[in-house]
Amino acid sequence: MTSTGEVEGRAGPPLWWAQRRDAVVDVLLGGVSALECAWEGVTFAREAGVPTAVGVAFGLAVGSTLVLRRRWPIAVVLVGIAVAPAAMGFLLSVVGMYSLASSEVPRRIIATLASMSLAATFVVMYLQTRGDVEADPTLVVALSGFVAVALTVPPLLLGLYIGARRRLMESLQERADSLERELSLLADRAEERAEWARTEERTRIARDMHDVVAHRVSLMVVHAAALEAVVAKDPARAAKNAALVGDMGRQALTELREMLGVLRAAPKPVTPVAAAAPATAVAAAAPVAAVALVGCAEEGPSLDELEALVGQSRAAGMVVEMLVQGEGAAYAAEVEQTAYRVVQEALTNCHKHAPGARVVVRLAHRDAEVAMQVENGPCEGQTDGVGLPSGGNGLVGMRERVLGLGGVFVSGPTDAGGFRVSAVLPAR
Repeated sequence: MTSTGEVEGRAGPPLWWAQRRDAVVDVLLGGVSALECAWEGVTFAREAGVPTAVGVAFGLAVGSTLVLRRRWPIAVVLVGIAVAPAAMGFLLSVVGMYSLASSEVPRRIIATLASMSLAATFVVMYLQTRGDVEADPTLVVALSGFVAVALTVPPLLLGLYIGARRRLMESLQERADSLERELSLLADRAEERAEWARTEERTRIARDMHDVVAHRVSLMVVHAAALEAVVAKDPARAAKNAALVGDMGRQALTELREMLGVLRAAPKPVTPVAAAAPATAVAAAAPVAAVALVGCAEEGPSLDELEALVGQSRAAGMVVEMLVQGEGAAYAAEVEQTAYRVVQEALTNCHKHAPGARVVVRLAHRDAEVAMQVENGPCEGQTDGVGLPSGGNGLVGMRERVLGLGGVFVSGPTDAGGFRVSAVLPAR
């Protein structure tokens, strides 16, 4: 992993600098400041009565501290204040004050050091200009104050502005990064929801296909077996069974065509969401897709068709009794479809596993729910030579349908040797 500032395998910036450019700028400023202080050190050495080499070395050391302005801005400003009586470090004081104001140092410390620098510059200028006996004292004070303000206030204000602007840009960048991460997370969740919706729809279509094919074809097989058994003995009954087989086949084809038509139908266009709310648009994509997929189940069988369904089983030779309790109500389409499919699959299982058994279908309309039960007695052994295959998905599909609507599903053998399927669905 590369460090901050490394690009294309090159080494990153040295020490505390964030970028190589910052290091180069600070070194150049430090060099210029060192030369300035060394030049001013000659005058300082002459006035202080020390060797010139000492003054030059002192100036080089003082000016070079400007290289540390990003790392220790307080130290740089203190050095500038300390050498103010020696009349050196003009660039050091100005750049140091700017660096201090633009740093993350607390404001009270900045104000204190700025006041100290302002006072030191004023005193030094006053002492240097009052030696001119011809100068007006008021003019000396005004000139000293002007120079002190000119060397302290502009870099201070500029540094405060640059620091505030940098912090604002960092805050905006952080918000942009946070928003990007949020959008990425929402996009992942939308994809997960869309995948969930596709899986749910595939499961629903598989259940519908199973219900339609299993029930209709089971009845067709039962009638075909009866037709084979009576074709030579009772031609009229054979013709009736043949007509019933044809009706069953046409009904199965009709329902399959309806389902395939839904699958081939073009999806409804989704109204675009305003660009001002990208997160909301991404988050809404998956639920819209799910609603569009589930919406294809709006058309289907209803409770009013249960009598016809039971009549088909009677026509196939099954002894079926249907009992209805309560007054019917306007249920949601999904509820009626699920109730119909539960009864349909239960009757199919009776044809497969309990041929000849007596079957009772119960339907109860209650205040906030609808209940259905299909119970068959023990098989009496009247198989008629019919062996219907079973994939083992009937009960699983019924349970998924009922639980998906928040209902209750129970199935299992009875004490009398039969089998019972019960389901309760909320009305809404």
